[in-house]
Amino acid sequence: MSDIFCRDCNMLTEVVFDHSAGHTICSECGLVLESRSVDKTSEWRSFADESNGNDLNRVGGPVNPILAHGGLSTVIAGPSNGASSNALPSSVGRWQSRASKPDRHLLNIFSAIGIMADRLGLVTTIKDRANEIYKKVEDQRPLRGRNQDAVVAACLYIACRQENKPRTVKEICSAVSGASKKEIGRAKEFIWKHLEVEIGQEIGTIHAGDYLRRFCSILGMKNLEVKAAQETVQKSEDLVIRRSPISVAAAVIYIITQLSDDKRTFKDISLATRVAEGTIKNSYKDLYPHLPRLIPYWFAKEEDVKNLCN
Repeated sequence: MSDIFCRDCNMLTEVVFDHSAGHTICSECGLVLESRSVDKTSEWRSFADESNGNDLNRVGGPVNPILAHGGLSTVIAGPSNGASSNALPSSVGRWQSRASKPDRHLLNIFSAIGIMADRLGLVTTIKDRANEIYKKVEDQRPLRGRNQDAVVAACLYIACRQENKPRTVKEICSAVSGASKKEIGRAKEFIWKHLEVEIGQEIGTIHAGDYLRRFCSILGMKNLEVKAAQETVQKSEDLVIRRSPISVAAAVIYIITQLSDDKRTFKDISLATRVAEGTIKNSYKDLYPHLPRLIPYWFAKEEDVKNLCN
């Protein structure tokens, strides 16, 4: 019950909702204040064939444009225990199973993509993009005989690149149990080859800054240190350093931590970024001559920067 203004009583009165008729009735004078109102609450009714069914749903699943007919095809339930003699024969269910096999395969792939994305902590937009990429490749060239785990991982890798949330191949590989880094690389090249026109225009260049904030978060760095690392990485893009963006990001994080109170070792950085210690050291050596103009003046003194180990 709630209070609504009644024009007959000329005051706020408590009302009663008649859900069966859709009426809102004044509890004082009995006037119908509103008729045929829509009940927006959940409809807890069972539409299952069995009388004791637990299918408390108003509608089916959402439209999925990737699936045939938008994923809104009819599903014929098989005969249940205690069903009447005029129930549909079991052969109808078998024919339906054969007809819906392509969609069932896609649903299994989409489920695998979802599980892998959850392990990596990826958002829904990346999952949907990976689903679209797989469907496009499947339509152009059947993927029979290929390692499906590697193909799924490659679709996720490309989807992350397209959504500007890149993940390293090592990170993708850590979420897959049935594919190696080499197999994922081959699958990635296969997809790029067949979708070069569509994918090539949407994938930009990877920068060290794309990985930096996530790596800093894994290490639990402070906001001031993260800001200094971002500014350092941004300045380093003007230099000609023949190192991968991931290794540059790892080296910058090491430098910033050495200039802060919470110092980290090469091993700590390597575990967080999945970059080999030797690679981080080599990137550090390449950046070392340029540190005086890379490190923000507000973060560290010039003397402290010069005292860093060469």
